[in-house]
Amino acid sequence: MTQANAGHLNESREERTIPVHLLSGFLGSGKTTLLNHLIDYYKMLNVKAAVVMNELGDVNLDGQFVDSDVPMAEMLSGCICCTIRGDLSMELKQLIDEHNPDVVIIESTGAANPMEIMDAITETALLTRVDLRVIATVVDGPELLERSRKGGRTYKLMQDQIRCATDLIVNKSDKLNPEDLVTVQQLVRELNAFTPLTVTIKCVTDLSVFDLDRRRSEPIPPIVHADQGRGHGHDHHVCGANCSHDHNGHGEGAAYVSHEHVMTLTHYFPAAIDSYAFEELIRRLPKAVYRAKGIVTFTDTNSRFLFQYAYGEVEFIRIAPQGKVNDVAVFIGEHFPKEALLQELLQLDESFSQE
Repeated sequence: MTQANAGHLNESREERTIPVHLLSGFLGSGKTTLLNHLIDYYKMLNVKAAVVMNELGDVNLDGQFVDSDVPMAEMLSGCICCTIRGDLSMELKQLIDEHNPDVVIIESTGAANPMEIMDAITETALLTRVDLRVIATVVDGPELLERSRKGGRTYKLMQDQIRCATDLIVNKSDKLNPEDLVTVQQLVRELNAFTPLTVTIKCVTDLSVFDLDRRRSEPIPPIVHADQGRGHGHDHHVCGANCSHDHNGHGEGAAYVSHEHVMTLTHYFPAAIDSYAFEELIRRLPKAVYRAKGIVTFTDTNSRFLFQYAYGEVEFIRIAPQGKVNDVAVFIGEHFPKEALLQELLQLDESFSQE
């Protein structure tokens, strides 16, 4: 087991936050194959994983190919980004309460829009301590190439799945000639220039991206060219022209992703906070924060509030929760200053503790 994973498992069972990873990608791209690789990886590290599988139909056929020893919740007859979205929070909470996993992996249906699923997952933070860490999109290379020539709704969905990814896997590279493989990578990079990209066969890739306490600054080798073959047995990453680089102290030519493409930040408040300071923080959020939500207790009121923020507008609703509900704030966006926002939230905590 890595030191980072061991540190996560040594946390108090009451206080620890459960990492959640989302596997996205169009139908038949290889998500279940990646899921099985990931389950084996966690078993090797002695990390207890649980799985949520979503299928549009009434039967979870892909679930038949997943290790039966792994705790699993099946969400059938609908898509978790729309028709059964409201069920996801309760399914996640029940899965965590019953099986106490170290990590939860969600495999969405190929028809799901990741941004809506992200929104649904973060709602779970109100009920139990979870943190969405990785959104891995598996891209069916040949299918993306074919759809790009036709256009249409399916291609738009595939584009949305690529845009939302924190990690990209271009799969089925053995079914593309070298020139087409480069074209597929360029298509992906036009949609998402910031996220690490790996070219694979049967989703065989370095799974350290899913380590429980992984840090995200990593060297990224250059794009795969046509004369470099199809990536058999190797991990190839692409760094787009618009990506921010840090060459200082990492050796000449080494490229580092200095920030993530799509981000979530989850912060749990240990106590009540000042309402004026919090509302001012929310109103100062950068435009790159698209959505925020949570429940807060204020020092200057007698009630708790549910807050919702979307694209510059914020709403506070007085609530009286039944049972245990966390004081938490969750933020979703692209390229926003995550560390700076976290420091502001911590200052809110500190200002109360010093009173």
